[in-house]
Amino acid sequence: MINGTTKIVGVIGDPIEHSLSPAMFNAAFKSLKLDYAYVPFNVKKQDLRSAIAGAKAFNIKGLNVTIPHKRKVLNEIDKFDIMANLIGAVNTIKFSNGKSYGYNTDCVGAVRAIEEVCDLKDKNVVIVGAGGAARAIAFQIAISNVEKLTIINRSEKKAKFLLYDLKTLLSTNFKDNSKLEDITIDFSHIDLNFTHGMIESLPKHLKNADILIDTTPVGMYPNINDEPIATANEMHSDLIVNDIVYNPNETCLLREAKLANATTISGIKMLLYQGVENFKIWTGLEAPVDSMEKALLDEINK
Repeated sequence: MINGTTKIVGVIGDPIEHSLSPAMFNAAFKSLKLDYAYVPFNVKKQDLRSAIAGAKAFNIKGLNVTIPHKRKVLNEIDKFDIMANLIGAVNTIKFSNGKSYGYNTDCVGAVRAIEEVCDLKDKNVVIVGAGGAARAIAFQIAISNVEKLTIINRSEKKAKFLLYDLKTLLSTNFKDNSKLEDITIDFSHIDLNFTHGMIESLPKHLKNADILIDTTPVGMYPNINDEPIATANEMHSDLIVNDIVYNPNETCLLREAKLANATTISGIKMLLYQGVENFKIWTGLEAPVDSMEKALLDEINK
């Protein structure tokens, strides 16, 4: 029951009605019998500043931030951690003592999902895409002692911008990272409306890759029958394939990966583990992972 002692957390975005986060977090609070409630708030771009000020005024304990506010909200935060600063985006806010603190847990969520099945050390990682999600994941991957990181993207300008930031910002903030010279980039053209599903240079990169991370929207509901970015005969059984799309739970890419006997990681895992990190930031407690994952799967299967 919500009453005067209930602590409120939530998510801001536009649109927001299809967010799976309320189900995930409210299941977590119920599991641990915590007096918290998680609420979705539809916030337009022009109302972002007043929304953050209002959250402080209403003594809201924390917020998740989603499209289109992740970058703009940096201007409204009092302090943010180093990864949020490097990535240039915030997806989690904690309010405490009249101050707002920004974090980026997308990067942690993606890496934890992969580390559930393998150690990243000395791995050859290929990321397809250079948007916001790719940026968050690339920064975390780059400081995880991987052997090589290759980024393949449709926009040369966007890819070069990401590469420049990875090398300059990480070398400034993580001077002991000796792997920065092994970050490479491929400017293959990826047309998200393509009909054949092939990316010209991806097959050659996959031959020696250990991990493929697809950050594009290919295969996302309702376009579940899109041609995947790679087919089964372009993958191999030692490959780990992570598609960050979580609806559907098994995308066209993951279906092809299974045909190649590759190890697959659903996008639900990134959503889950960034939520686990958020839960700890807001409550100081370890999250009930099983309850949160069950809630997410139940929502997707509805």
